[in-house]
Amino acid sequence: MRYTGPKRRLSRREGVALYAKDIKSLERKGATPPGQKGNRMKRRLSEFGLQLREKQKAKRMFGISEKQFSGIVKEASRRKSATGQTLLELLELRVDNVVYRLGFVKSRIEARQLVSHGHIVVDGKKLSVPSAITRINSTVAISPDFVDNTQVKKNLEESKEIPAWLERKAAVGKVVRIPSRDEMESVINEQLIVEYYSR
Repeated sequence: MRYTGPKRRLSRREGVALYAKDIKSLERKGATPPGQKGNRMKRRLSEFGLQLREKQKAKRMFGISEKQFSGIVKEASRRKSATGQTLLELLELRVDNVVYRLGFVKSRIEARQLVSHGHIVVDGKKLSVPSAITRINSTVAISPDFVDNTQVKKNLEESKEIPAWLERKAAVGKVVRIPSRDEMESVINEQLIVEYYSR
């Protein structure tokens, strides 16, 4: 079941800003765990606890369910390359994440909604599956009937640094290559996640 409660609570629980709007809040209030006890309940985590927290952090950052996440881990482990690196590649190449990285929206949550409502075109076809994986040379664009949306126009006008593994011209983006490790989420320790699922 997808979490629909306060997003800032999740950021406080994981100790990092999972969503862009939480950055200032965490800087101001500190990454105090939620609940009445706050820091008083903080204790040293076991090895399993560290692995679990890392898995939860990645899952929440990309806004996907446990079933979806474990499926991506299984897919990564089946491939010949390093499981941790492949896991992050699959997460980054998801359509909703690519839409977010291209600057069409301000968060992955918005990106997921945009895709689910059929406002995204991938390789010339409308797509409504946020978990679909893009490939090298895949084009990702906002559908012509939605490109005039006020919020979309505003997002496109605002200057945002596009990762080097992507290209964007107006409302059309392209995956030019697989992202390297330093171009992916730096706050995730993929090895701990692999260890968690290897138990």
